[in-house]
Amino acid sequence: MRDVRFPLAALPPEATSLRGEVRAFLQDEVAAGRWVPGVDTWLSGWDAAFSRRLGERGWLGMTIPTEYGGQGRSALERYVVVEELLAAGAPVAAHWIADRQTGPSLLKHGSEEQRQFFLPRIARGECYFAIGMSEPDSGSDLASVRTRADRVEGGWRLTGTKVWTSGAHEAQWFFVLARSEPLGEDRHAGLSQFVVDLHAAGVTVRPIQLLTGAAHFNEVVLDGVFVPDERVLGAVGAGWRQVTAELAFERSGPERFLSTYLLLASLVGHLARQADAGAVAAAQVGALVARLMTLREMSLSVAAALAAGQAPATQAALVKDVGTRFEQEIIEAAHLVAAVEPDPDAAPDSLARRLAHATLHSPGFTLRGGTNEILRGIVARALSAGER
Repeated sequence: MRDVRFPLAALPPEATSLRGEVRAFLQDEVAAGRWVPGVDTWLSGWDAAFSRRLGERGWLGMTIPTEYGGQGRSALERYVVVEELLAAGAPVAAHWIADRQTGPSLLKHGSEEQRQFFLPRIARGECYFAIGMSEPDSGSDLASVRTRADRVEGGWRLTGTKVWTSGAHEAQWFFVLARSEPLGEDRHAGLSQFVVDLHAAGVTVRPIQLLTGAAHFNEVVLDGVFVPDERVLGAVGAGWRQVTAELAFERSGPERFLSTYLLLASLVGHLARQADAGAVAAAQVGALVARLMTLREMSLSVAAALAAGQAPATQAALVKDVGTRFEQEIIEAAHLVAAVEPDPDAAPDSLARRLAHATLHSPGFTLRGGTNEILRGIVARALSAGER
């Protein structure tokens, strides 16, 4: 059995001044009342105007080359911006998917026409994407997708249903993984990716309500949706290879352990104000902070590997598995050590409100981006096969 390693990665010197710029901008935004910080806002906080303001400052599409409207900066500089946005609980959901993984996928697999059309819009914060991978009765087992792509004159007809599609009710486009050849002995063969207009004829989007009553997940039904040849992503039949590379971007970022960061910050502040908080509570919170720093090093290591052109799928799966369980443990610790009743209608910056919202959002933490059971299977296969 082989081990899985996370080589240490260091942020570039320019990251310090960049972090200061982002923090000052976010403080001004909050002071001006443009949005209210919240937990889990990277999927639930949709604010297109805020995304456009980030685009104007050059903080979207940071790693996209300048010839496609991006900033041509490093992945670790982008990491700093993303980390600050998440820590502030900023409403980043509108651009999140497009900036995190659509842009890199288009750069790697997209046609020149696709790059010219989509990438400048993504960098300006004007073009929003969702992900069409999971399906009913298939869950995170992507090789079992049943959405069918049938060849027709000038393109393809897509038929099937996608589920847990975050932001599809607001986004303009989504990547769809579909079976373009009959299922054979190799389940990974015969899959292709398509760039689908969410407003095209035959597309039905049905929001799925969360426990809070809000919705960011969706069911998306494709009823013979026509997709022209120029909207095939990459090579026909290469979908499995493309998707598995894309998932490393989806699973390893700081959003996988910072969804409840504001709750942790509120808990620390709450305990600091209690004269009798006790050593047990302090030790429990201290352990959480130590784990947070470890997860950050793991995530930074994967970001550096991705920037170097590697495909650290196993390490990314570990970050998401450990990180999403960590997010839930923050909630459990808050319930345990803070004598506060969760209240979704309490003051926006209160521990009671953040605890309530985190609790109501938490069932989705270990599901989105691939269930933890699927991720552990990926890690187990890699260890047994000697894959690093």
